[in-house]
Formats: sequence, structure tokens, C-alpha cells
Amino acid sequence: MEEMLQKKLESKVLDYESYFSEKALQMKASEIRELLKLVETSDVISMAGGLPNPATFPKEEIKQIAQEVIEEHADKALQYGTTKGFTPLRLKIAEWLRDRYGIPISKVDIMVVSGSQQALDLIGRTFINPGDLIVVEAPTYLAALNAFKYYEPNFIQIPLDDEGMRVDLLEEKLRKLKAENKKVKFVYTVPTFQNPAGVTMSEERRKYLVELASEYDFLVIEDDPYGELRYSGKPVPPIKKFDTEGRVFYFGTFSKILAPGFRLGWIAGEPHFIRKIEIAKQAVDLCTNPFGQVIAWKFLEKGLLEKHIPRIIKFYKPKRDAMLDALEDYMPEGVKWTKPEGGMFVWATVPESIDTKKMLEKAVAKGVAYVPGEAFFAYRDVKNTMRLNFTYVDEEKIKIGIQKLAETIKEELGM
Repeated sequence: MEEMLQKKLESKVLDYESYFSEKALQMKASEIRELLKLVETSDVISMAGGLPNPATFPKEEIKQIAQEVIEEHADKALQYGTTKGFTPLRLKIAEWLRDRYGIPISKVDIMVVSGSQQALDLIGRTFINPGDLIVVEAPTYLAALNAFKYYEPNFIQIPLDDEGMRVDLLEEKLRKLKAENKKVKFVYTVPTFQNPAGVTMSEERRKYLVELASEYDFLVIEDDPYGELRYSGKPVPPIKKFDTEGRVFYFGTFSKILAPGFRLGWIAGEPHFIRKIEIAKQAVDLCTNPFGQVIAWKFLEKGLLEKHIPRIIKFYKPKRDAMLDALEDYMPEGVKWTKPEGGMFVWATVPESIDTKKMLEKAVAKGVAYVPGEAFFAYRDVKNTMRLNFTYVDEEKIKIGIQKLAETIKEELGM
């Protein structure tokens, strides 16, 4: 009897898909994450990821601070924390925003989150109803699209140029929507060294966007993971600096300027909004990693972040320059690319006859990988673009990788 029961159990195959929710069935894996799995163990020169280079991690400083935290602050660092975040860290972040960017701390509250990816999900959870209109750049950050899609909005794409989002085209769209008695819930933007395009929104357009937010009554989500990574050009103030009504949320992160493994980011916003987001976060993870928060606090308190950022810039600038030089040297006529003043990415556009997603397999066979650009558009309606990362591999490999990529493109063009 037992043997028959065992055989019956072994032969039964679950219909796994039938158990998932409708939302889960609509989920798709991140194309970048899947691509990284494909190339991480191979000899492929990968310009696909958005990874900080481990050589920039301040290992010795973190090691010393971690020991200090265990000896002096274990009661806080190893215990549950508050949902809003470790108060000394929140105060230090507020001071950083005031002193570095001119954001008045009397008008904002700070909430620490588990990386700015959690911030994106919390914004969706707190503000998006199914069918809401939200504006994104075209192209925009892929993981933001994935986070927002879960809450079923309708996306409006606004194109970019070398000065960031075309705010004039946004205004035209807003006028049309108003005439139809429709309104936008929020605009999501990565205005500084944009992911994936690398471009930076001009100060004039930032002010213009805040004016439109007031006139047409919408919020602005300003995602700024790369703002400190400037290698050339003049700094531009955050959009949040021009916000007088509390419409702008500012996202920051320690992932690019300290270490991504801590999974620490923050939201700066109007206190009433932050309170509701805090309640939403309580149902998600109770609190962000307290141990990492205490380490980040000590890192800031000791003035180490101001000293560390210039080291990162010194390390990344030659890589940015190497990629731009290689693109100039090897790419055939008809290929265009952005020239970022900072950040981690270059955005390349090839002739329309090339589908970069289809071309990827050939590029990988030659020994180079990139991220096809269609994933960065809400409606995947552009097929001839790609994102190239320059922070992770060394300068010589960047040169070789771009050369291989150029050879692949030439073959696609029949050259």
C-alpha cells in the first residue's frame, strides 16, 4: 500500500502556473540580470551590466568602521530598526543634501530604503492606481519600468535629447490631456547622467519641469544614483532644489558611492508623503538593514565620503574616456552615441536596419556583450539602440570590446 502511494505521489506533476496570481503570471525576468548570468562565467567582455567596479569599494575603511560598530553600537546595529531608518543616518543624509545640493532640510523628511529599487516599488505601491497616467523618459531605467508595471499604470513616453527630457514636448502632451479632462499622476526622471542614455537635463529644463508640475498638478520622481560621478563639465542642481511646493521626491543611494552590497538608499520628500510611504514599507520589510545603516552613518560622520568620491571619479574617468575614444576610432559611419559628462553609461544608436536584440547573439559569439536598447522603452518600440557600461572592465578591454562590437555592426551592414 505504501509502495503504491509513493509511486502515485512520484508520478503526480503539479500545474505550477495555475497557482500563481494574475500579477505573477505577468512578471518577466530582468533582461539585464538574465544577460549577466549568460556572460559572467565566460570570456566575453561584458559592457552589459551597471555594476560599480569592486576596486572602488573602500574596504579598509569599512573594515575598521565595522569593528567599531560591533564594539560600540551593536545594540543598535544588530537589532531591529525603525521603518523610517536609523535617525543619526537620516540626519546626516539631510545635512548632505543641504550642504551639497542646497536642498533645505526644514522642508523635507528622509526615509532610508533598501536601495533605490525599493523606493521605486514603494512609489508604485503608494501612488499608482490601475490606469493612472505616468510619464517616463524614452529611453528610461528598465528596473523602474518593471517596478511601476506591477501596479498597472499607462505609460506616456517623452523623448530625450542631449539636454535630457524634452520638457517642451511634455508640455504639449499635458495640454492635450487637459483638453481631454485627463491628468498625469507623476513624472519619473533620471535627470543626471541618465540611465541608460548618459545625458543630463539642463538647469533650465529642471526649472521648467517644476513649473509644469505646479501648473498641471503632478508629482516628480527624481532618481539620482549617479549625480556624484561627474568627470567633466559643470554640476547642475537637483530638481528638488527648485521645488517650493513639496511635489518632488528625491532618490539617492549609497550603491554607487560606497558599496551596492549594503542595499542602502533614501527618499527625500514632503513629510506627509513620506509618512504614507513609511506605512507602505512596514508591510514590505519592517526596516532596512540596520547594520549597514550604522556603518554608512559612521562613514559620513567621519567625513570619509567626501574623500572617497574623488577617488571613484579618478578611477572611472579614464574608462569613460577610453570608451568614447574607441567609439570614435572604430565605429562605422551611421552609428551615433552620447558623450556623457559622468555616470556609468554610453547610449549608442545604430542604423534602423539593425535590430540590436537580434544582433546580440552574434556579438557575444565575437566576445562582447551589451544591453539591447528596446528594453528601456515602455512600449519596446525602438529596436536599433544599445546601452554600454564603461565602469566595470579595464581600459584595454573596453578598447577591444568596442572594436569587436564595431566589427559585428559592420557585418550586419554588409560592410
